[in-house]
Amino acid sequence: LNIQYSRGCPYNCDFCNITALYGNIPRVKQPGQLLAELDAVYRTGWRGSVFFVDDNFIGNKKKITGGVLPALTSWMEEHGRPFTFLTEASVNLADDDGLMTAMVEAGFGSVFVGIETPDEAALAECRKTQNKNRDLIACVKKIQRAGLEVQGGFIVGFDSDREDIFARMVKFIQESGIVTAMVGLLNAPRGTGLYRRLRGEGRITEEFGGDNTDCTMNFMPRMDKNLLLSGYRRVVTTLYSPKYFYRRVYNFLRDFKGPSANPKLKPVNVMALLKSIVRLGILGRERFYYWRLFFWALIRRPRLFPLAIRYTIYGYHFRRVYDNL
Repeated sequence: LNIQYSRGCPYNCDFCNITALYGNIPRVKQPGQLLAELDAVYRTGWRGSVFFVDDNFIGNKKKITGGVLPALTSWMEEHGRPFTFLTEASVNLADDDGLMTAMVEAGFGSVFVGIETPDEAALAECRKTQNKNRDLIACVKKIQRAGLEVQGGFIVGFDSDREDIFARMVKFIQESGIVTAMVGLLNAPRGTGLYRRLRGEGRITEEFGGDNTDCTMNFMPRMDKNLLLSGYRRVVTTLYSPKYFYRRVYNFLRDFKGPSANPKLKPVNVMALLKSIVRLGILGRERFYYWRLFFWALIRRPRLFPLAIRYTIYGYHFRRVYDNL
């Protein structure tokens, strides 16, 4: 379920068309309007995840911490905490312990962070200034330890990328423990600084179709295109192979604080568990990895057992997607 909370982003990454579409000043809803929308969602009977469709939820920290998060926390307590929130945020969330704590108390369980690349030259190239000169893995780990799962966005295909970027990308994602890593090929949406630069260089070949994970690009890259595409396929198939994926799940769950109370089991959760046992634990090629995680989480991290099972299903889904590339 989507709730639009604000639009606009204080940053202006070279490949992103958000500021071109919406401007670079966050427009924040008042807490009363936000709570009215949550009331409407609640009355539908929905209980579960609610996605705050923010390009950067923490773009205006003063209004978030001063009004929105306290109002959300009170509403969640009054209604028996019916929702789990997720949103998008910049990596400098890791710099503010109080903000992370307040988000967890308000009901946020995960954040999508545009990390893009572990390469400093590529970060400078795309003007991802908020990610430069940081230990990005340490930032991710800090957010995770605060109780927020980090879902990461990554890109290959920058002009400065060398042939070692594919191995470096896999190594970074594995060490960070980002279970849900969305890796895409660089494309240039119309209206972006990247599009204007590449058009001036005569490198635009077509309009961007909107999907950067289908092995298409709308410009001619500096790296040999066949080498880039084969490297990209190698990254995603490696990341979601059982050996690498389950290792990443362990890496994440060892550091993750998890919920403060045991999650409530619903019939749909029990059905998903039974299906995962059959599809992954009995029929799947990842049987060994599945059962090892199953019993490890059940015995060592029982509060995180539902999350562990959810990840096994995620892994199966992504393997099916990327096996068709």
